[in-house]
Amino acid sequence: MVKVGVLSDTHGVLLESVERFFEKCDYIIHAGDVGNIEILDALSKKAKLFAVYGNIDGTEVRSQYPEHQSFMIEDALILLMHIGGYPPKYNANSKLLIEKYKPDLFITGHSHILRVMYEKKYQHLYINPGAAGKFGFHTKITAVRFDIQGKRFENLEVLDIVK
Repeated sequence: MVKVGVLSDTHGVLLESVERFFEKCDYIIHAGDVGNIEILDALSKKAKLFAVYGNIDGTEVRSQYPEHQSFMIEDALILLMHIGGYPPKYNANSKLLIEKYKPDLFITGHSHILRVMYEKKYQHLYINPGAAGKFGFHTKITAVRFDIQGKRFENLEVLDIVK
């Protein structure tokens, strides 16, 4: 069993409360709109990092991280991208990737809205961790963490701080 932290939309600010929330994580996943490479460098020193770039990210982040990626943690296949929509309103690109990879977990960012739900049609867990940064229209700073054991996702916790 491993502990995984998921965040998105830091927009150039990595808050101490978010870092503390991820202290015991084995993996950290950033779903884009990072803001600067220093945030990803800092997160990669805390745990194994998976990340994608978002629409606000510049050349430095885009040159080191992909637009989307799929990877395994334990026995679970995870698909990660910044702009993907949400069940059942996925965009065309995310639908193609979901059908190609058939993930157990699909993670997106972009909306600044925390959403965790099971997608019946594609049979995967969907997570959008909301926004972990200070900038944007959101009123709360959110992130999630959970355990993965084999293909099971357990013990999901939400960081929820008024901005």
